[in-house]
Amino acid sequence: METQTYPTVLENVYKAAERLKNVVVRTPLAINNNLSDIYEAKIIFKREDLQRVRSYKIRGAYNKMAVMAPENLAKGVVCASAGNHAQGVAFACRTMKVKGTIFMPLPTPGQKLEQVRMFGGNHIDIVLYGDTFDEAKDAAEKFCKDHQGIFIHPFDDQDIIDGQATAALEILEQSDEHIDYLFLPVGGGGLAAGVCTVFRELSPQTKIIGVEPSAVASMKKALERGKPVLLEKISRFVDGAAVQKVGNLNFELCKNVLQDMVTVDEGLVCETILSLYNKDAVVVEPAGALSVAALEKYKDEIKGKNIVCIISGSNNDITRMEEIKEKALLHAGLKHYFLVRFAQRPGALKTFVMNVLGPNDDITFFEYTKKNSKEKGIAVVGIGLRDSKDFTPLLDNMKKYDFFVNYLNNDPSLMNLLI
Repeated sequence: METQTYPTVLENVYKAAERLKNVVVRTPLAINNNLSDIYEAKIIFKREDLQRVRSYKIRGAYNKMAVMAPENLAKGVVCASAGNHAQGVAFACRTMKVKGTIFMPLPTPGQKLEQVRMFGGNHIDIVLYGDTFDEAKDAAEKFCKDHQGIFIHPFDDQDIIDGQATAALEILEQSDEHIDYLFLPVGGGGLAAGVCTVFRELSPQTKIIGVEPSAVASMKKALERGKPVLLEKISRFVDGAAVQKVGNLNFELCKNVLQDMVTVDEGLVCETILSLYNKDAVVVEPAGALSVAALEKYKDEIKGKNIVCIISGSNNDITRMEEIKEKALLHAGLKHYFLVRFAQRPGALKTFVMNVLGPNDDITFFEYTKKNSKEKGIAVVGIGLRDSKDFTPLLDNMKKYDFFVNYLNNDPSLMNLLI
């Protein structure tokens, strides 16, 4: 019987797939009818949110540890992660009976901490350090040097990339039609590098679109500069993609294959999370919503096409839902905050309600302290709208009746105090 051979560049990916076949879930590749109707295209989800650790990260973490020499594993492994890579490493540690030390940023959502503890059991120790993934990573690397541990990088490692690439192999095996566009989230670039490696060889006509949060556009900046660069300031909200600098190896594998890098605002990410939950009963974390959030920017190009969106993870802490809802309403123009001037007399609030608010407007936040020494006082007022078109009449009425002082939505420093 003739032995089948593969292109050299894919050899290790096929080996990783064989290594992982009894470890990872072969996640569904399923059409989303709702979005297909909206965009007049065939929108298909690769459901890595249904993976054993609820993200694709198990593929890379397990593959890396599976190829390590026993004497290196015996030293113990160390990793840094905002959550999903940590769960993959924790799962591998428990399965292989290897000691692991996992560094995570201090603001890591509680749900992800609990999941790491659950998957790792008594085989892992968790160390919370720093405000960002990059600060936790620096501490983890120092720990490795001090304790002779082996660092399991979350993305900038060929064995990690080969493991993540197995998701791309599955997509091509599961799809019965040519894929025109593939949208995927980008953090450090491990998944993107793996997908680019596979599709460059097996489906080069597919256009691969990377998606990042607008406030953490590390791959976009790297492509603009021609090399990975460290972003000085980032937002941690999309924690699964909050990486200040993409991996060097990841950048090299992506730079000539990615068709485009799209950035999306956090508010749009939140809208997408709520829409997926309400319309499709799909629960995703912020990074898991990135690929779907980007579809709107490509709505003209994707009409009539076959589109795959990788849903990368579902490790979302329920305590974040109020913040997610608030950000979604702000993005949609349905929630507005103002500084409002009130005369310090009985009936002032009634005048505001009767003359300023429209029939469908609702006061959702009100903070005011009466000061007896002044004729007028300032209140912080949040107003919810049924339709974004109601904003202009609301603002006009505030100014007409001399209530308006300032609009707060455009001031990030003040908004951070409110949401």
